Amino acid sequence: MAEKLLLHTLIVLCPLFLYTIFFEKREGGGVYRPYLCATLQGAAVVLCMSFPIQANGFNWDLRYVPLLLTFLYGGLVPSGIVLAVILVFRLLLGGDAVAYGMVGAVLIAGFYFLLAGKFQTLRPRQRVLAAMGISLVSCVFPFGLFFLYHGWNGAMEQGSVNLVLFALFQAAAAGFAVSLTERTREINLMRREIQRAEKLNILGELAASVAHEVRNPLTVVKGFLQIMNEEQNEKHRGYTQLILSELGRAESIINDYLNFAKPQMQKVAVLHVVDVVNEVVTLLYSYGMKNGVEVECCPLDGLYIRTDKNQLKQALINLVKNAIEATPTGGLVQVCLAEEKGMAVITIHDTGKGMSKDQLARLGSLFYTTKDKGTGLGTMVSLRIIESMNGKAQYHSTPGVGTEVTVSLPLCDV
Repeated sequence: MAEKLLLHTLIVLCPLFLYTIFFEKREGGGVYRPYLCATLQGAAVVLCMSFPIQANGFNWDLRYVPLLLTFLYGGLVPSGIVLAVILVFRLLLGGDAVAYGMVGAVLIAGFYFLLAGKFQTLRPRQRVLAAMGISLVSCVFPFGLFFLYHGWNGAMEQGSVNLVLFALFQAAAAGFAVSLTERTREINLMRREIQRAEKLNILGELAASVAHEVRNPLTVVKGFLQIMNEEQNEKHRGYTQLILSELGRAESIINDYLNFAKPQMQKVAVLHVVDVVNEVVTLLYSYGMKNGVEVECCPLDGLYIRTDKNQLKQALINLVKNAIEATPTGGLVQVCLAEEKGMAVITIHDTGKGMSKDQLARLGSLFYTTKDKGTGLGTMVSLRIIESMNGKAQYHSTPGVGTEVTVSLPLCDV
């Protein structure tokens, strides 16, 4: 029995290896396809059930490990497909205990469904132990049906050693599969972060070199235009004012490029976070009223961070301004402050049009913007500033409902 269970363990791990070798690069490392997940795990189920271990009047196999993995990582659609594969194939196999097998599959699927949500809240290392525990506890259902089928005395005569061996192998296979999955996800995340950092560094160097070269002639042109503006008549003065305003806008874009290349932390000091948040909300309150949007602040006292105040204000102003511009007339933008796990958490929530998953994935890329008029630099500069402060910004959005930006910054002692 142990040798066959080892074979089943290899079958269970095959979908993970196949995805890593053949599909990962093609998928881009971040695109999830539920039907591919269902196909791979369904194939593993069929293979496990095609080579069962016949013992004690039952067919034993690790069919429930792929089902567990699908519930934990795949979602409801692929989980339902894999469960249907188990039920249909078990019906085709037939036998005296076919009804017991199908009832057991449904009960175990319901058990997995109840625990799948809590599983995602655990840390990666905790997930391995949790998966082993879930898999071990789920053995209660087939074992209970086994004793119900044979009766207590008959089941004990059949022998309970194989049942214990089967439970241990199923738990080990589930733990190994989850460990491999978590490790693969961690490697993918690290690779994407490295690629993103390399792109940002290259773009930063290019932006800095171009911005410095363009800024000097713009300064000269702007200076001479200001002199000419004082000597011209009213008709020409209007044109000159328009040119000066456009030059000012060009300078603003160039400054964004320079900040993107390397945020300048010139005056690092201990800041009372609530003061900075209140200043930002006060500055943008009138801008919100102009757009018909109410800006509301939910402060929390007693949180301090060590950083550059001007840089933090610039990042928050960009994010709050984006929230206001994304919100229709009569909407609400809330800026809230909280403490969580040694971090000051600033949450900016709007009731705007929201963003799709594709838009969220591209958010923060150079020149990408959801506005009709915009360069996409504001968001990118804000994210770069927050990263330079050892902070983190996360976006959560639902189309038609709104967007929430969560900025987490490490607290410091006063």
